[in-house]
Amino acid sequence: MHILLPPSEKKATEGDGPPLDPASLSFPGLTAARRRVITALARASRRKDAPEVLGLPAGQIDEALERNRALREAPALPAARLYTGVLYDNLDLPNLDARAAAEHIVVFSGLWGALRLTDRVPPYRLSMSVSLPPVGRLGTFWRPVMRKALDLDGLIVDMRSGPYASAWKAPGPAVAVRVFRERIVDGAPERTVVSHMAKATRGAIAHDLIRTGADPATPEELLKAVTGLGHTAELNGANLDVILHS
Repeated sequence: MHILLPPSEKKATEGDGPPLDPASLSFPGLTAARRRVITALARASRRKDAPEVLGLPAGQIDEALERNRALREAPALPAARLYTGVLYDNLDLPNLDARAAAEHIVVFSGLWGALRLTDRVPPYRLSMSVSLPPVGRLGTFWRPVMRKALDLDGLIVDMRSGPYASAWKAPGPAVAVRVFRERIVDGAPERTVVSHMAKATRGAIAHDLIRTGADPATPEELLKAVTGLGHTAELNGANLDVILHS
């Protein structure tokens, strides 16, 4: 089983180790493409229109551009400590077996393509939805590279958001985890998509699967594992729908 996660906009503010070594990262077939994106991002971050090109929120522009310009020299830290935010708070990596988490989790990124939790990278700001000159839209750029470089066996449990999911499609069995809130309206159940709680729920399910040593090989086994952990869920085609009740 591999659990695919998006990165998070919220990240650690600084690293604490040696600078980035692209050749040391997992999935070495991505190294050349990573170098291209690093160079393009550093250049784009020096442009006058960098905030617009990179889609940066007003309150984070200076800090984000400074980080992007210093990618090659800045201290790095493990991806396990880089990404924070709602999903990663609920994933609660410090309370999981580090080896098991690193074996099962793959984090997708607009800058790095894909990472294991043990990979050391510096803080940065780049969304997969950005069209980065001269590389172009990152989801499109990464797709053919990842198709060749990623060889993930076993069941794929996909918890990525849309732009990150577009960068790589599993060739084998895969289940996308969706989260809905169910309310009773006029006596009938009504489901709506949630966003904030979807991140929290995905993080909690990933935590529970790794904590208990679950290793489902089929969507049906995944459903059994998730419901056995106390979550309400059902299979709908290629989706595992997790239901939150009000």
